[in-house]
Amino acid sequence: MKFLLITLITHVDPARSTRQRFREVVENAVLAEELGFDGYGVGERHERPFISSSPPVVLSHIAARTSRIRLFTAVTTLSLLDPVRAYEDYATLDHLSDGRLELIIGKGNGAAQAQLFHVTAADQWDRNRESYELFRRLWREPKVTWSGRFRPPLTGAETWPRPFQQPIRVWHGSATSRESVELAALHGDPLFSANVTNPIEPYAELVRHYRERWAQHGHDPADALVGAGSAGFYAARTSQEAIATYRPIFEARLALGRRMGLDPVFPTLEDAIARSSLLVGSPRQIVDKVHRYHAELGHEVMHLHADADGLTDKQHRAALELFQSEIAPVLRRDIPSRPLGEE
Repeated sequence: MKFLLITLITHVDPARSTRQRFREVVENAVLAEELGFDGYGVGERHERPFISSSPPVVLSHIAARTSRIRLFTAVTTLSLLDPVRAYEDYATLDHLSDGRLELIIGKGNGAAQAQLFHVTAADQWDRNRESYELFRRLWREPKVTWSGRFRPPLTGAETWPRPFQQPIRVWHGSATSRESVELAALHGDPLFSANVTNPIEPYAELVRHYRERWAQHGHDPADALVGAGSAGFYAARTSQEAIATYRPIFEARLALGRRMGLDPVFPTLEDAIARSSLLVGSPRQIVDKVHRYHAELGHEVMHLHADADGLTDKQHRAALELFQSEIAPVLRRDIPSRPLGEE
């Protein structure tokens, strides 16, 4: 199994400036590489409390501070972006990172995108599909002639620079809708299940649908590749210590959700540990839980939250070190995975 750290760059602490928050993100990426994680991902959101509106800029800075770790977008919201401009940004980043870029694309979430980009629920899936199909061609073809609904047509268009990776691997981020699953299966691309907000059942159902559609589109079932998220992480030597430390963090998250008008799916920490993908406990408990999820999802790649989220820097580092010393080696041994960065 491969392991990523991912951040949506929430900014809710008034004691930290925006500049400090960005520096934390970069330093967490450097730490992730130091500790041996396989990838680091930066999300894209366009409303409070997130400041992750420009992942290629953030990832370019991370690329300059690291040398090995794979750089993920989580997700690139192609429904909002001009695919030509998105191609130019990410082809440039691909070179600056020496070919370490991996894209996870998706339609995006949040009410602000309708106001900022005039993309609505009625057309976001069509925009996502059309943008990806053009983006895919731009990455592979030196000249493109194309026409669609949502941007001006192209006639023999050349895009520069040409990318470092030929082709790049593009994952499709999926929450609970089948549109992303269908697009991934159609093109023979990997799927990354959000696996965060709900119990496992709807995510497992979508992964099963992905594998079915993958085969129906004529792809070898053995080639299907799945990643999955997790709702939070904190490991300690004992479950009692882990729960005691994480409880105020979980309760602060619930309070933030309520302020944003969200009803909690898991109203208590105990319920979240039992029924969600939250990984809080001893190393043995976390290993067992990942195995249970893998039995349903068959995923080879998993992400943890990159941010301290209320932990002290010492607690955050200690938990990640414990993950890499006692959890990751067991899961890497038990769950084979293909290399990142290879088709």
